[in-house]
Amino acid sequence: MNSPLADVLARPDIWRGDRYAPAPLPVVASGFAALDAELPGGGWPRGALCELLADGSGLGEISLLLPALRSVREEGGWSLLIAPPHPLHAPAWATAGADLAHLAVVSPASERDALWAMEQALASGAPALVLGWAAHADARALRRLQVAAAGGRSLALLFRPLRAAEDASPAPLRLTLAAGAEGRFSVHLLKRHGPPPAAPIELVLPRPARLRSHGRPLAGHSSAPRSAVVTL
Repeated sequence: MNSPLADVLARPDIWRGDRYAPAPLPVVASGFAALDAELPGGGWPRGALCELLADGSGLGEISLLLPALRSVREEGGWSLLIAPPHPLHAPAWATAGADLAHLAVVSPASERDALWAMEQALASGAPALVLGWAAHADARALRRLQVAAAGGRSLALLFRPLRAAEDASPAPLRLTLAAGAEGRFSVHLLKRHGPPPAAPIELVLPRPARLRSHGRPLAGHSSAPRSAVVTL
C-alpha cells in the first residue's frame, strides 16, 4: 500500500468497511461481553447518537442499559431521561442500581419539545448520559441530535419504534431489540461503522424484581398514579 493512502486510512474519521472504525472517545462498556465484541470500540459510544429500535416496552430494554447507568454513576456523572413512556418508580430504579441523586427526568408536553430538550442537553455537555424516547423523529431532528452529540462526550441513546428501521438515519449506531426465545433478549446491529454482523446477538439479561409497592414517583411525575412502575 502506498504511503499517501496509508496516511489517509490512518485518520480517525476514515473507516474501512471490512473492519470497525476506531472510537474517537473512550466508550462505556455495555456490561455484556457478546455485545461489546460487536460494538465498534468495544462499548456504547460517547459523542455519537445511538438508536435503539423496539416495539413496545417491558422487553428488558432498560435492563440492557443498566450497566451503562451504573458506570455513569461510578464516574460521578448525571443521567437524564427525556419523555419516558411510563412514570418511573423510584424504589425499583434504586434497587436496580440507579443513583437517584444523579438521575433527572424531563417530561415535555410534546414530542417536539422532547427532541428539543434532548438536543439542548447533549449540546450543554452537562449529563454524562441522555436517554430519550420518540415515536416520531424526522431526518432533520435526528441530524440535529447527531450534531449535538458529536460536539460532546455524552452517551446519547434514543428509543424509537421498530418501524423506523426502514428509514435512513444519520445515527452511526442503530440496534433493533426484541424478546428472544427461552427468556433471552435479541439484539441486532442494524447499522455500525464496521462489517455487518453475521447474526443477532442473544443475551440473558438480569431482570431486577419489579417493586409494585406504592411509592413516590421521581420528580416530574408527581401527578402519576402512585402504583405506576417502569418495567426494567
